[in-house]
Amino acid sequence: MSELNYHHLRYFRAVAHDGNLTRTAERLNLSQSALSIQIKNLEERLGHPLFERRGRQLYLTEAGRIALDHADTIFSAGEELVETLKETGRTRRAIRIGALATLSRNFQMEFLRPILGRSDVDMILRSGSTSELLGALESLNLDVVLLNQAPMADTVTPFVAQHVYQQRVSLIGRPDYGQEGSDLAALLTRHPVILPTLESGVRSQFEALVERLGIVPQVAAEVDDMAMMRLLAREGAGLAVLPPIVVKGELENGSLVEFDALPGMIENFYAVTTRRRFPNPLVRPLLEASQASRSESDRSA
Repeated sequence: MSELNYHHLRYFRAVAHDGNLTRTAERLNLSQSALSIQIKNLEERLGHPLFERRGRQLYLTEAGRIALDHADTIFSAGEELVETLKETGRTRRAIRIGALATLSRNFQMEFLRPILGRSDVDMILRSGSTSELLGALESLNLDVVLLNQAPMADTVTPFVAQHVYQQRVSLIGRPDYGQEGSDLAALLTRHPVILPTLESGVRSQFEALVERLGIVPQVAAEVDDMAMMRLLAREGAGLAVLPPIVVKGELENGSLVEFDALPGMIENFYAVTTRRRFPNPLVRPLLEASQASRSESDRSA
C-alpha cells in the first residue's frame, strides 16, 4: 500500500478552508487543473470523494470532513514543532488562551496567575464570541477557552469543560445607596438596577428571584459586558447585579459596596479544552491551580 502524499493533503486542506477551487489555485499560484489533479489523487488514495459541487462552491462530504479534521491536526502539530525548535536553545513555550469578550478581567487574571511572570512562557491572549473561540479551539489555534457557560459537546467536537470557579452574585453600588446588609426588597424597590442581558444565566436567575419576591424593579441598563456594568455602577447609574470579583478593586477601596448577596444566585466560570493527543503541558498547571483554589473556597464557605 502506497503512503499518503502530504502535498496532496496540504492542497486539499487549502481548498477545504477556501471552499473554492479557483480562488485557492490563484492563492497557491497553481493552475486550476493541476490543483484538481492533486485533489483527485488524494481521493483515489483514500477511496472516497472529499467534495461535492453545488454551483460554483465546493462542500465537504462526510469523508471530507473527517479528512479535514485530521489534516488540521497534522499541520497544526507541524507548525507547533517548527515554532518550538526554530530557536536553538530556546526553552520558552507558548500557550494560546481565549476568553469571552465580556468575561470579568479580574477572573481572567486569577486564572492566569500561576504562569504570570514566568520567563519560560509566552502567553497569547485572544477575546471573542463563544462561537469564534470554540472554532479556534477546535482547529487547535487555541489551547484553552474561558467561558461562563459550558458548551455542548458531541462525538465530533469533544469539548471538555472544567468548572474552575464559582462566585455568588450580589447587589453592588455606590456607598450613598445605603448601608451594607440593607433589606434586599427595599433596595430593589428603591433603586434602579443594572442587569446582564437576557442571554445570561445570571439574568434568568435574577428574574426568578424578583418573581419570588413579588417585585418589578426599574431597569437602568441591560449590558452584556461586565466591564461596562462595573463602570455604570461606579457612575451611580444603579445597583449592578454582579459577582464581587468583577469589582474587587472598587470594593477594596470603598468606592463601591456589596449591599447583599442575592440568594441562590451564582456565576460559574469554565475552562474549556478539547481532547488532544498532544495537549499543551502549560494548560494542566492552570487547571490544577483553579481546582485547588475552588476546593479551598468551598472549605471556607
